[in-house]
Amino acid sequence: MSVIYLLLSLSILVAIIFFIAFIVSVKKGQYDDSYTPSVRMLFDDELVKEETKN
Repeated sequence: MSVIYLLLSLSILVAIIFFIAFIVSVKKGQYDDSYTPSVRMLFDDELVKEETKN
């Protein structure tokens, strides 16, 4: 039974570490995408033209 408590506490600790790493990377702008919005308008028309041809 003590092994279950040990594994449960370790898994919670690992989850907390990954959550903190995720929060830090979001605050540093790791997931900011500055390229796609500027190019999205160039590809929207191609998708509409392909749908009308079908």
